[in-house]
Amino acid sequence: MAHATIYVGCTVPQLLRGAQSRIFPSHSLLGALRHSAFCYCTGNGTIKSKRKMDHLERTANNFRQEVITQAKVCGITSESETVKRLRLAIANKDFTFKAGQWVDFFIPGVSVVGGFSICSSPGLLEQEGILELAVKHTVHPPAHWIHTECTLDSEVALRVGADLHGYQEGKGNRHKLGTAKLYYSAKNTSELLFKKNILGLMKAFPGKITCCFHVTQQHSQICKELQPHITEGRISEKDLEKHVSNDTSWYICGPPPMIESISKLLTNIGVPRNRVFFEKWW
Repeated sequence: MAHATIYVGCTVPQLLRGAQSRIFPSHSLLGALRHSAFCYCTGNGTIKSKRKMDHLERTANNFRQEVITQAKVCGITSESETVKRLRLAIANKDFTFKAGQWVDFFIPGVSVVGGFSICSSPGLLEQEGILELAVKHTVHPPAHWIHTECTLDSEVALRVGADLHGYQEGKGNRHKLGTAKLYYSAKNTSELLFKKNILGLMKAFPGKITCCFHVTQQHSQICKELQPHITEGRISEKDLEKHVSNDTSWYICGPPPMIESISKLLTNIGVPRNRVFFEKWW
């Protein structure tokens, strides 16, 4: 049976192809990173009530893979004024992830461990040994390092984690490909990451993939290419209720308040909880 899929959020996984890079493993570096991670976990076991919890504390009870894998930076591009896309080459063939998972991000010389969602597809890793992250600039040490010190060939280490709510392993193709509708909200068009890729997919699969971009604080003129797809204001119940059906699956990606808000909205318009999928790691 053909079905519809609705994506609501701030990012969408993309298969971004590029040249394959090789990594030359450094066991001493990986050992140092493991030791650093262990020291950080044990040295920060007590959470101070007045301090915001860090990534490892906040996700202490979440699923994690056992393997910590070395990675080498093979590409850095600016997706917006505040977001950089990091391409990481991974040589370990045992390193895998599912769409919607995140990575612990270990940096030599930085005691704080980062946590970033993966923005590329599992297919890109399988085909080219590449994983991509989109990282917003903040004062948090790992994000700050990526924006100010990270260079090509920088070596880091990764560990996959995440409890995927509603996720089930597929066994065969239970559905024929239906349609995919993306509702994508950001402050303004400059913060709509991967918009060119999304527009390209819409052109490549007319009628199968569509997108409605929402902007909440747009002060500049919107380019002609984006104008037909832009709505000013937040994603609303009215936007989503027309897609409710027994054959529709809903995928949500975004910051915690947004996921909570959209999940509640979907419940209010009658979407069964087993049709809603999201990552939750806070």
